[in-house]
Amino acid sequence: MLKHPQQTVEALTAWIAQYFKENGPTCSAVIGLSGGKDSTVAATLCVRALGGDHVVGVLMPDGIQPDIDDARALASHLGIKTVEVNIGETVSALKKTLASNEALLNLSETDDLTRDTVINLPARIRMTTLYAVAQMLPNGGRVVNTCNRSEDWVGYSTKYGDAAGDFSPLSNLLVHEVLAIGRALELPEYLVAKIPSDGLSGSTDEDRLGFSYATLDHYILTGECDDEATRARIDRLHRLNLHKLRLMPSFTLSDEDRA
Repeated sequence: MLKHPQQTVEALTAWIAQYFKENGPTCSAVIGLSGGKDSTVAATLCVRALGGDHVVGVLMPDGIQPDIDDARALASHLGIKTVEVNIGETVSALKKTLASNEALLNLSETDDLTRDTVINLPARIRMTTLYAVAQMLPNGGRVVNTCNRSEDWVGYSTKYGDAAGDFSPLSNLLVHEVLAIGRALELPEYLVAKIPSDGLSGSTDEDRLGFSYATLDHYILTGECDDEATRARIDRLHRLNLHKLRLMPSFTLSDEDRA
């Protein structure tokens, strides 16, 4: 458990303020609002650090998003400006183009787009949208990454999608710690305790992962897991997805080989 949630809130607030002081004193924080706990907590921290006039929430439904009113309610609660960009037509157009590309299909074992391709496309289009909004702001913007440590540990994010961003206030906080921060911020409980879902696949996060965040958090902190199959699955996901957390490898030319 997080020992001092309120102190952590103050530390996070100061950290965000310092980031903007060093990396864009006149910029706004640009954040995708899903109505889930992570974007809710991150947006609230940004408002505390920068003021509501310097935070822009971007709502990006893929066609129809049943819980989009939660994101609107949060923006109203925080008093921040919002932009709503429906990515549905863009996602559909790209899916159609990929699915009809004969050269691509010749490389595939199926005539259909893979499930992971379908799930990850909207996330990458959303990140493209966030950077477009950030660049359109008069004084520029910095995009908030809203991933938490639990998700990052098992790669539950889309590379160059929601795993991207300019700064990441929650990436060292486990899910239960994010929940503690949300309650310390006195946010509406229905937003903080909302069942986490990617909003793309129709399943909850825990359904797709195959274990609960409570189990994952406990394992990350203690190395303990009663179920051997779950332990093996967590370890495998962590190992396979480390590439999402590391800087892009680059070849280094030695001084001897440089004229």
